[in-house]
Amino acid sequence: MSRNLDEVANSKRRRLRPGKVSPCRPVPNHIPRPPYVNSWQSPGIASGPEVHDEKGIECMRASGRLAAQVLEFAGTLVKPGIKTDEIDEAVHQMIIDNGAYPSPLGYGGFPKSVCTSVNECICHGIPDSCALEDGDIINIDVTVYLNGYHGDTSATFFCGEVDDKARNLVQVTKECLYKAISICAPGVEFKKIGQTIHDHADKYRYGIVQQFVGHGVGRVFHADPVILHYSTYTDLDALLAICWFSYSMI
Repeated sequence: MSRNLDEVANSKRRRLRPGKVSPCRPVPNHIPRPPYVNSWQSPGIASGPEVHDEKGIECMRASGRLAAQVLEFAGTLVKPGIKTDEIDEAVHQMIIDNGAYPSPLGYGGFPKSVCTSVNECICHGIPDSCALEDGDIINIDVTVYLNGYHGDTSATFFCGEVDDKARNLVQVTKECLYKAISICAPGVEFKKIGQTIHDHADKYRYGIVQQFVGHGVGRVFHADPVILHYSTYTDLDALLAICWFSYSMI
């Protein structure tokens, strides 16, 4: 969801300015890479949803579990004065220590191992030399590649004392996410997910960022189905019995 840029300008937080991006961090040679690493072509979204067998589901659970653990750890690092590049360094180390590859690194040329999106940066922020300040909010988006499967998750964290407007934005966004998750089941039309989110956001007069979507995840980082998180009346597809997708609310 979005926040009016005028509100950001009038708040105590500074407008974002890009900092210095450090070199890509190395990954040990024994850790398997996703196919897109070292490719000059952007992978894009693979066509056709992935349906996973029992072994695939166990691999998905393992990669998702590690991603969740890394995200929880990353959240403990959020405090005034820490640089987003320092968060990237710590996340990178934890991922490779667990024998996994940080999925964002090298994806379409992305230079870092995690996405750190501060304040009005909607998503896919690149960690750099800028330090967090008191009152910032930061979304940390973690994806790991383990045993041939990606695990993808994100959350928004408060840095120090955050104003009520920012707290309300994060709270309503979280409510939208869990309301959407609660209706997911085999046979549910994708458009109902978007409608559920849109209705709840609209209730609190928040806008929906329509340029980004939810997506399938598994052996492929970004796969079908594409999940819109706003109202639409053209999508008649439905969830399959064993269909995994990543939904990061922004």
